[in-house]
Amino acid sequence: MLLLSPTKFEAAFLQGRGEPFSFRLRAGIRGEGWVWLESGIGKVNTAMTLAAFAAGQPVSRALLFGIAGAYPRSGLKAGGLAFASEEVQADLGLRHSGMAGLGFASLEASSSQFHNHFPLNQAFTDHLNTRLQLPRLRFITRDLVSETVEEAEELSARWQGDLENMEGAAFAQACLWLGVQGAELRAVSNLAGIRDRSQWRTREAVAGLEAAVLNIIGP
Repeated sequence: MLLLSPTKFEAAFLQGRGEPFSFRLRAGIRGEGWVWLESGIGKVNTAMTLAAFAAGQPVSRALLFGIAGAYPRSGLKAGGLAFASEEVQADLGLRHSGMAGLGFASLEASSSQFHNHFPLNQAFTDHLNTRLQLPRLRFITRDLVSETVEEAEELSARWQGDLENMEGAAFAQACLWLGVQGAELRAVSNLAGIRDRSQWRTREAVAGLEAAVLNIIGP
């Protein structure tokens, strides 16, 4: 299984659990039954890292994990976790109707067309969630994060989204294109739109990721 996180900080708990290596100047760790890679922040970095790694060796399953901002509708507090049921590419196409409004698909794969909504693999997510029993929510991905609570609430209402991040939609789209079973796990570090870092709970979020990921891969 391939594990990805945008930054090394989000996967610091994997240090010492495998053999470190470098992949195209990105940090990596090889463990028993898994490989972790630092994907880089943002959609382009994440899609490139997954595609480049998969080009060199078979990847059948991939899990993206990291921190995220929560919208109030999610019901999650700092440190809370959720799997993605689907990802929304929220800054592609027209503001209110996305790529469908432009009349173009973003991706054609497995005889299906995708515009702005990209599902994660349900069977793989079910497997990972057997013991965790976490909620499955709709995640929103943008290159720009929400800078005010009002902006976050408008975005959440427009796309009916629960969590906000900067990588997930690209990961989900790349998985669909490459034929990789993809799942995404996020821990809440802050309320979306709150830029005051004194109100963030990043360490609590990473502690939640640690417990969940180690439950998946084993101690």
